[in-house]
This record gives sequence, C-alpha cells and structure tokens, in this order.
Amino acid sequence: MQQGWTLPWVAALLLGLMGLLVCGSDFQHHRYEDMVRALFAVQSECPYITRIYSIGRSVEGRHLYVLELSDNPGIHEALEPEFKYVGNMHGNEVLGRELLIKFSQFLCEEYRAGNQRIMRLIHDTRIHILPSMNPDGYEVAARQGPEFNGYLVGRGNARDFDLNRNFPDLNALMYYYEKTNGRNHHLPLPDNWEQQVEPETLAVIKWMQNYNFVLSANLHGGAVVANYPFDKSRDPRIRGRTTYAATPDDKIFRKLARTYSYAHSWMHKGWNCGDFFDEGITNGASWYSLSKGMQDFNYLYTNCFEITLELSCDKFPPASALPREWLGNREALVSYLEQVHHGIKGMVYDENNNPVGNAEVAVAGINHDVTSGVDGDYFRLLLPGTYTVTVSAPGYAPSTSTVTVGPAEAIQLHFYLKPAPKQNLKVKPHNGKKNLSSPKTPLKLGPR
Repeated sequence: MQQGWTLPWVAALLLGLMGLLVCGSDFQHHRYEDMVRALFAVQSECPYITRIYSIGRSVEGRHLYVLELSDNPGIHEALEPEFKYVGNMHGNEVLGRELLIKFSQFLCEEYRAGNQRIMRLIHDTRIHILPSMNPDGYEVAARQGPEFNGYLVGRGNARDFDLNRNFPDLNALMYYYEKTNGRNHHLPLPDNWEQQVEPETLAVIKWMQNYNFVLSANLHGGAVVANYPFDKSRDPRIRGRTTYAATPDDKIFRKLARTYSYAHSWMHKGWNCGDFFDEGITNGASWYSLSKGMQDFNYLYTNCFEITLELSCDKFPPASALPREWLGNREALVSYLEQVHHGIKGMVYDENNNPVGNAEVAVAGINHDVTSGVDGDYFRLLLPGTYTVTVSAPGYAPSTSTVTVGPAEAIQLHFYLKPAPKQNLKVKPHNGKKNLSSPKTPLKLGPR
C-alpha cells in the first residue's frame, strides 16, 4: 500500500514544483500601460464572458478600468448577485493590484479549461474587478521600486489625498440615529458631497450607485489580517485606547473575515508582520479608529457588505515574492467570492407581478435593512438560522415571512405586496345624530 502511493505522490510533488516555476515566470509588476494590456488580453482570451469598462478617470487622467466576468457581461440578471474586488486604493500597496490581475487571468483560464467550480461562479455571479483605484499613486511608488519605496511614497493620489480617508463620513450620522431610533441604512449624503471628494472617490461612489453590489473586498498591504466594519469608533478618541465598534451584522462580518483568513495559507495563524490577530481577523475600530473609510461607507450607503484585506507585510514586495503570495491567496479569493451566494434572495412583486424596486427588506433582530434593486430583486447575507423577514414599500401593505437559512446556497424567498388600504377620511356623525362637519356644528381648532 505504501509503495502504491509513492509514485503518485512524487508525481504530484513534481507537478507542483513545475507549477511554481511556470507561475513564477508569469509574474511581474504592472505599470499602468502593462496593467491595461493585461486586462484587455484577458478580454481577448475570454470574449464571451468578459467586459471592460471605465468608471471614471484619476486626477492625472488615467482610466479606472474594471474587468467584468459573467455569462452575460453588461447585463444584470435578476437574482444574480453583483460582487466586486477593489485593489491598489493606496498607490504604494501593490500586492492587491497584482493579485487581481492574476485572479482575472485565472478565472478566464479555468473557465476555458472546464473547471466546474469556476464555471458555476461565472454563470451565477456578476463579478467586477477593479485592480487599481489609485493608478496615479502607483506610478509614483513604482518609480522608486520595491527596494527604495518609502512607507508613504505614492500612498495618496496625485494630490496626495488618502483615498481611504476621503469618503463622506456617514458613521457619525449612523451613531446619532442609533440613539434616536433613526434610519439604519442608505444614509443620505451631505450637501455638495461631490465637491468634497477626489475624482477617484467620486468615480467609485458613482459606481456603487449604478450597481447593486452585495459583497466586496478592498485589498491593502502593510499587515496580514482580514479587517471588518466598523472602522470608526463610537467613542471619543482616547490616546492609547481602542474600542470594538460592531455593526448590526457583526456575526456575518466575522464569518466573512474568517472565510478569507482560513482559506489563506497563513493569515489565520495570527502572528504576521510582528503583530498578532486572533484567527487572522480584526474589527477595524478595535485595531485603530479610522474616519471616512470605504468599507464603512459601503455598509451605510449601499446594500454592499465590504471588508478590508491586509495581505502583505511589505507594501511593495519584489516580483520574486509574487508567486508565493498568489498561491497563498488564490483559494481565499475564490472562497470569499462564493460567500455572495449565502443567506436569502428573492423578488419583490406587486399584485400584478410587476417588480417593486427600492422596497425595504428588514430582518427581525438585525437593525440594518437592505433594499430591492430596480429589477425588484434583493439579496440579504445571513448566517444559518431562522429569521422573520418583512418587506415594505410606499403605497403597499408590509408583507412578513419566516424563513430558515441553511449553510449552503441562498434560500429564495419572494414577496408579493398588496396595495395599502386607503384611509377612510369621512367624518362619522356624533352619537348618530349630529354630523360634526355640519355648518350648524362648527369644528373647534386647537392651538396648533
């Protein structure tokens, strides 16, 4: 028996070593023109499942290109969730950029090779990949290169703004609403917000407005940990003290962070870069408080749940380190993407089977609602359990159902809304004799 396993084991080992060599030969750092060529090469290789579009331009005029992968690129299909990966928000944190370029190539290649897992993902998900949110900052960092790159050189955009401190601050409003029983989702943006953010930030916010994203991750560097909301503390800042800032969806965010951490080759071990994070995850505010960040903005302004992935101790690792980093992150990138298919999803219809957009979907016990998209479909990430779900929309009577969610794919739960009953404004006769609306009995108006 031992002898029978020897040759296959050796063959597998040799195949793995060959794979490492081939993988290593494919890796390089991509300047802007190289990145664009690489994305269009993927589009050329897999034309029927890919689309490239720009969400805007950077300060210096570089396109913020997104690669979409789907069985019907360019089209939102009802009940098919939208997912996004965003890399290189800080220009000098480059591993995420390279991983997303490689991940795009990997999805295309595996789809063509007939990998059933990848084919199912692409058929059932609309995947959007933005390898570089900050191409201008990257070029500044790349001119110095891996050997001489400073900790902050190229971090900001061309105007030296930190893009992860540049989103409208909705946390302060949310924390106020928590105390006053106010709105718990899709918080309003401040006046003139478009003049208060950088072009790259503006482009990403418009992107969020145009696509009903369900799940997202933002790839950074400088540590190795999966960071989940809230990033901003609820408490006034006290020097040397951090406090955990949980969202109403804290349990699902912890599960999402653990999904990436445990699928990563070493993140879950905890000790990385001289720091220790239990299970390789952390609440953002518990680590350090951060205002105007992108992951909190996603949760408070859209239906999207986003976490921040810190993926390397070295912000600008040498090209020789990229093959190992790819092998360490490849499974995690796929496993995290698959999480978009958990919880519940469904359609919201009126009595004539017309889709109802912008209907509010509330889960009892979780003070954070989501809304249906323009096509009437909604998606709600949930852990396994039994939930009471209520859907409401202006002009309709609320509808409530109970659903049990399992550990596998999302449960489909559809809602059919009936028109709200019209209020009877007719004034009833007093004691059955006199009508209060009669001129003979004038109504008395109060002091208001």
